[in-house]
Amino acid sequence: MDQNQIIDILRQGLMVALRIGGPMLIGGMAIGVMVAIFQAATQIHEQTLAFVPKLLLVIAFCLLGGQWMLQTLQEFTRMLFTQMLV
Repeated sequence: MDQNQIIDILRQGLMVALRIGGPMLIGGMAIGVMVAIFQAATQIHEQTLAFVPKLLLVIAFCLLGGQWMLQTLQEFTRMLFTQMLV
C-alpha cells in the first residue's frame, strides 16, 4: 500500500463522515438558530429549550435515515477490505 492509496482512503473516509453527519449537523444548526431567534424575541433563556429540539431532530434523523447510514458505512467497510486484500 503506497502513500497515494492511503491518502485516497482517508479522503473517502472523510467524505463518508460528512455524508453521514452533515445532514444532522446542518439540521441541528438550523434548529439552533431558530431557537436562538425565538429566545431573543421572547427573552426566555431556558437551557432545555435549546437542547430538546436538537435532540429530537437527531433522534428523528437516526430513525428515518439509520438504514441509509448503515448501508453507507457497510459499503465503505467492504471497499476497505477489498482494497486491503488486493
